[in-house]
Amino acid sequence: PHRHQSALAAKAKQTFKRETVKVGRNEPCPCGSGRKSKRCCGEGTKT
Repeated sequence: PHRHQSALAAKAKQTFKRETVKVGRNEPCPCGSGRKSKRCCGEGTKT
């Protein structure tokens, strides 16, 4: 094993926690407009 391999393995074990709930593209936009997220505030963003 290489010495860098253990550092990569330690980083891979860390989990990512979102601050907010992920909004699906077909769900209503959280801004309250009533439009789908992909057609409102999520327009132009890649998932």
